[in-house]
Amino acid sequence: SLDGNVYTLRRIEGFKLVNDAAFGAITAWRRMRHPNVVSLHEAFTTKAFNDSSLILVYDFHPDSTTIWEEHMAVDPPVRSMGRRRLGMPIRERMLWSYIVQIANALKAIHSSGLAARSLDPSKVMITGKNRIRLNGCGTLDVISNEAKIPMSTHQQEDLVSFGKLVISLACEFYVPGQHPAAPVNHIALNYSSDLHNVVLFLISKPQPNKSIDELYRLMGPRMLNELDAMHSYVDVLESELGGEIENGRIARLLSKLGFINERAEFDSDPRWSDTGDRYILKLFRDYVFHSVGIDGNPVLDLSHVLTCLNKLDVGLDERIMLVSRDDQSCLVVSYREIKTCVEAAFS
Repeated sequence: SLDGNVYTLRRIEGFKLVNDAAFGAITAWRRMRHPNVVSLHEAFTTKAFNDSSLILVYDFHPDSTTIWEEHMAVDPPVRSMGRRRLGMPIRERMLWSYIVQIANALKAIHSSGLAARSLDPSKVMITGKNRIRLNGCGTLDVISNEAKIPMSTHQQEDLVSFGKLVISLACEFYVPGQHPAAPVNHIALNYSSDLHNVVLFLISKPQPNKSIDELYRLMGPRMLNELDAMHSYVDVLESELGGEIENGRIARLLSKLGFINERAEFDSDPRWSDTGDRYILKLFRDYVFHSVGIDGNPVLDLSHVLTCLNKLDVGLDERIMLVSRDDQSCLVVSYREIKTCVEAAFS
């Protein structure tokens, strides 16, 4: 790609472009950016496969699965948490998380004057820890450009498809196309009344007041629960990121010490001799990595290494004694002085 990023190419075989206006919706979808929607970047036709194919360019999300694979397939993928047992009902907390994220995506799509038209279990991706993204959006707008059907009709169909998706998740025995009475009764018996009301609203017949905004009113308190969970997850990620930043500081410091020590080409330079400033860094390297215990065995204490490097990175005034390998000389220096030696080597 031109920007160096990795993308997913979705190929539609045997595509025949009847009307150039079919690509008009691509412009609107390219402007559509939402955390719960797989972004569409480009669409073009090609004959590189010895036929007329349509290529749609989407964001690439590695190691992602779909709702179908995770919750409906007979042979679900193996996860670190273990294989899902067939017939095990989905937890309501997880189901609400999916509902809120899909509703959030539909809100953004409908507000942009578009319709998802792809709320199929095989098209709803799970790209992280319960992270939902709608995939394949915009495909039907290109391959079935039906200008006579108003967009509001497609948006109403989105809500009905959304309801059927929720039923499929809550009831493994539900087969799309069958009458939803039995699955709805199952939801009423095994899940909360809030979830039951949401399903009834979604699968109801199109009405003037039936919209994604009305759905938001029905599930308001549940959205706050999802917001709380999201903030808690952000706290965990920030904590992990802080640890990685600390690791990065240590890695940079180790790289600097590696560049400085044992430079044979500078043996004749007095600044690198056994009486120069760099000699302190050689002794410090031995103090950190080549210490020997009273029994004569090497000290393999990782906490000692990390503690010393962290003190050096901060530049503490704490003093340590550095002893030469022949035990004939020793220096008492502070971490601040050692840090000055490191910085001077790169100045």
